[in-house]
Amino acid sequence: MGRHSRILQPIVDHEPASNGHDDLIRALYQEFGSSLMAFVLKLTGHDRQWAEDVVQETLIKAWRNAGKLDRQPEMLRAWLFTVARRIVIDGWRSRSARPQEVEELESDSIGVPDESEKTLAAMIVYEALRNLSPEQREAVQQTYLRDRTVNEVAATLGVPPGTVKSRIHHAVRALRRALQERG
Repeated sequence: MGRHSRILQPIVDHEPASNGHDDLIRALYQEFGSSLMAFVLKLTGHDRQWAEDVVQETLIKAWRNAGKLDRQPEMLRAWLFTVARRIVIDGWRSRSARPQEVEELESDSIGVPDESEKTLAAMIVYEALRNLSPEQREAVQQTYLRDRTVNEVAATLGVPPGTVKSRIHHAVRALRRALQERG
């Protein structure tokens, strides 16, 4: 019987009465609880709460089946670990079959602006664009609104690419500042 003899010996020697099953569960927990928990933690992806639930459910099954259990320590250990593994497998199956819970959001918190918000935002952007210099505004319109490269814009405007980049940089900074001021 080896190292299990001291704790499990009384359980192995006799079949307890139905009210003696508590002794079995206590002995099983003392003997196998930490190794069972370590095993189950690995199976649950180190979800401690789930692992504790699995160990508890495993011991409850042992208590319910106390009269049928093979009392040899090696057999008890194998039975406990098999039951725990099956509980975890069932848990994974039910988690994957169940759709993810999604909090119900209020319609205002979804973030979809209504038409008035879109119109207000467009007006703010339009006003901010109007406050740019004509050169900056043209550089922004050509690159962002017409989706042209810096070199294409430079060729169209007849200026070096570095000038276009500088105009865009200053325009974006001015737009950002203006939009932050207006909210």
